[in-house]
Amino acid sequence: MSTVITHKQFPNHKVYKMDLCGRPLTIDVGKVAELASASAMVTYGETTVLVAVTVAPRPRDGVDFFPLSVDFEEKLYAVGRIPGSFMRREGQPSLPAVLASRVIDRSIRPLFPYDFRNDVVVTCTVMSVDYDCSPEVTAMIGVSACLSYSEIPWAGPIGCLEVGYVDGQIVLNPNQEQKHASKLDLTVAATEQKVIMIEAGAKELPDDIMYDAIVKAHEEIKKQVALIRTITAEIGKPTMTYDHADFDQELFDKIVAATMDEAKAAMDTDDKNIREERWNKLIDHWHELFLEDYPEMDKYLEEITYKFQKKIVKAWLLEGHRVDGRAKNEIRPLGAEVGVLPRVHGSGLFTRGQTQVLSICTLNTLSAAQKLDTIWEEEEKRYMHHYNFPAYSTGEARGARSTNRREKGHGALAERALEPVIPPVEEFPYAIRVVSEVLSSNGSTSQGSICGSTLALMDAGVPISAPVAGISCGLIQDDDGGFTTFIDIQGVEDFHGEMDFKVAGTKAGITAIQMDIKNDGLSHAIIKEALEITKDARYAILDEVMLPCISAPRPDVAETAPKMVKMKIDVDKIREVIGSGGKVIQKICADTGAKIDIEDDGTIYIAGVNRESCDAAKKTIETIVFVPEVGQLYYGKVVRILPFGAFVELAPGKDGMVHISKLSDRRVEKVEDVVNIGDMIWVKVTEIDEKGRVNLSYKDALKAIKENPGLKK
Repeated sequence: MSTVITHKQFPNHKVYKMDLCGRPLTIDVGKVAELASASAMVTYGETTVLVAVTVAPRPRDGVDFFPLSVDFEEKLYAVGRIPGSFMRREGQPSLPAVLASRVIDRSIRPLFPYDFRNDVVVTCTVMSVDYDCSPEVTAMIGVSACLSYSEIPWAGPIGCLEVGYVDGQIVLNPNQEQKHASKLDLTVAATEQKVIMIEAGAKELPDDIMYDAIVKAHEEIKKQVALIRTITAEIGKPTMTYDHADFDQELFDKIVAATMDEAKAAMDTDDKNIREERWNKLIDHWHELFLEDYPEMDKYLEEITYKFQKKIVKAWLLEGHRVDGRAKNEIRPLGAEVGVLPRVHGSGLFTRGQTQVLSICTLNTLSAAQKLDTIWEEEEKRYMHHYNFPAYSTGEARGARSTNRREKGHGALAERALEPVIPPVEEFPYAIRVVSEVLSSNGSTSQGSICGSTLALMDAGVPISAPVAGISCGLIQDDDGGFTTFIDIQGVEDFHGEMDFKVAGTKAGITAIQMDIKNDGLSHAIIKEALEITKDARYAILDEVMLPCISAPRPDVAETAPKMVKMKIDVDKIREVIGSGGKVIQKICADTGAKIDIEDDGTIYIAGVNRESCDAAKKTIETIVFVPEVGQLYYGKVVRILPFGAFVELAPGKDGMVHISKLSDRRVEKVEDVVNIGDMIWVKVTEIDEKGRVNLSYKDALKAIKENPGLKK
């Protein structure tokens, strides 16, 4: 019996193309992953990402939120690597993959219907990487295309661009060479009308240049949106109907009418605990009033609370009144301390209202730098920032869990904000880790961790180029498009507001931005105002609390921190310092108590518990690699005498010979007439022969010193 083969046909296969900043973008649909709700193979340059989106036909029972999952999967075959893990396969997502997932999530989530409760899963699998063409941008465009032509209800499409700033020019989707030279690493996502996501790292970039970069990116993004609209018009599926989230509007209206004054009184405080205590009493009152007529009211309480509080907060903010009575440009009371913990290398406590973060800085040798195994070029990270958000910081009674995506994202944001001011390894040869422990949370702990970490770094003696402060800006809009921005949002304003626009920077400019929104995007006017008021707030935080606490980095690292010495040797001498099987370097470490890291270019970093151990190790290495130079003077010890000359030790194990004829201008009968064993004398190197033997001259050294006494050291 013969096998029958039928060649697969793809009747729905379509390919869409456009030029994206000088490189080809292709969106290939209808050929792969055909069982997904929508899929596309997106190729930008030679970067290829497979995007697949799926939606559950109906919501899960009891789900009271929108269950969106975004997974950015990095496959190391995309860059021709085999995973370095024991299993030789990809494990949990790397930090850059988690951050890419968060960027996509923040860009698409606001455009889903508020009452949509069906599971939606977005999977972006990076299958090949061209470092000139961003996998994140490629994935974002693919996600937008898939959601737009799928049956999923979504108010897209959106587009995405990276932006750089090279040699005074804004560059859209910079290539790898331009990225290395750029002062800006900005990612913007936007619809046709509004900007919906901003993520940026910058090297103290002025605010006006940042604004111009965002606006320029938005204009270019409109071309992507137009292409995706074409795709949707040609192959778009009818939008699915879905079960709208259940809500008892009649009960809500009655509660609002009956208890508005009580609700306002409950909300009007700057203390989160007091507000929650008052609101819980208000809920008890609702039960007294309405439970008999609405026996199922408890299942709506969370939604009623959210909508009721939002109604109050929005009305107050539009009137210029804030929950805690502050002006819209007023920052909550601030506090800053350094040296909070004994023994650690540096610590800083930053307090803003009821938000409090303790940051701790640890210094170590460069061998403690993090090794990375990802699809990105970076293979090692010397400066690390980690962020922890325990349940007690919000008053919750919940046990500790593993680090979640939010904690990783906030840690990465603080790391990005501070990285531009971290001294280069040539100036400060340490691996640096800062951990921010959130002790109390009532709004913008990520920006509090930036301030606390600046304090900790300065307390640890890390010579940062400038202190960094961070602050967040909120937004409320009315039904007619008018808006109000306000600085230093606390938790309730973040929860019920429409924007959390986080900006960090120095006096010279911005170092990081992260924007979260709950509406359909921001106009250019809102972005411009947010940049202006956060700039003033950054300056105020630096001038009024951080710099008075510690005006500059400490002149030296803490006593408990390892001491570091740097030296450079000839590359050819590295083998001699390491020795066969590492025996030489291991002995140096054992004898001196120092830790030694040797780079491929001959740079050596020596760390020890004190300066003496570092100096001892350095001296030993100098002895091993010592090579005398012809014409140079050396001060050495006479260690051996023969009838024809004296041997002088220039360094331990490194001798040279002074021939009897080179001891004096006059004739010398016996070597001992001029020098004896144990004498310390100046000699000049006159020759190093082909066998490496060093010939010295005593008389030439004396003559050179007589003519130029400055040569003698």
